[in-house]
Amino acid sequence: MKVYSSLRGRKFICSVLSVKFCDYSFLTMKFLPLAASILTLFGGVEAKKSPFFILTGDSTVATGGGWGDALLNSTKKPAGGINIAKNGATTVSFRSQGLWDTALDNVKSHKKTHEAIVTIQFGHNDQKTLTLEQYSDNLATMIGEVKEAGGTAIIITSLTRRTFKDGKVVENLSNERDAAIAVANKAGVKYLDLNTASTKYVNAIGQENADKYNEIEGDRTHLNFSGKLVFGRIVMDLLVEKRRDLARYIATNKKLSQLIKDGIYATGAE
Repeated sequence: MKVYSSLRGRKFICSVLSVKFCDYSFLTMKFLPLAASILTLFGGVEAKKSPFFILTGDSTVATGGGWGDALLNSTKKPAGGINIAKNGATTVSFRSQGLWDTALDNVKSHKKTHEAIVTIQFGHNDQKTLTLEQYSDNLATMIGEVKEAGGTAIIITSLTRRTFKDGKVVENLSNERDAAIAVANKAGVKYLDLNTASTKYVNAIGQENADKYNEIEGDRTHLNFSGKLVFGRIVMDLLVEKRRDLARYIATNKKLSQLIKDGIYATGAE
């Protein structure tokens, strides 16, 4: 009987039954079995909560030289989010500096009104100080803590660096990519393979065009304004591909998405 306790739920069933003048009390009597079948078919009457994105990671996500703000600036109300990513962060320093606690606090404070989605993208700095086993263990712990706090964890593989050798991108984050995917699969959470998608796009446009996304000359890791828009769009397209239910909360840019898909250099202003 609990599922029929709200007036909204009863109105929904009446609308499906095309009852113009509906005595909602009938749902507790004669038509209860039929009402139950309707709710089962439609998966309940309550709409899924809008997302609140909590972005965690290193400088390739952070405000400044990362893609994170491009995602947040493209969300549609009532969706929202916060970018907690920090330059130089690892899965260890992010915790020791209190940033991970901030992420979990945001989960707890938003989970009643939103689906609190924590995106987790590290690797660039972890590979300098941690073993792959340590990196994997840290990601797994983060996922578990997000779940325990009442949030949804999404792993994102590392944004590619844009350094070429013999005409191809040097894939020096592939081990971290594979480790992150393995952790996500084991934990049963979704992942966005940004590393593969960004590598594919950068290979398609070539070194000369890829360098146009450098935050400063010679910096083939961080992103300027155009780079943030382009690689932010890659993240958004990957996200919607994995979570179709989030599409209505994220502004589209079909022209930019198509250019990326076709491997054509884009400025982000399309």
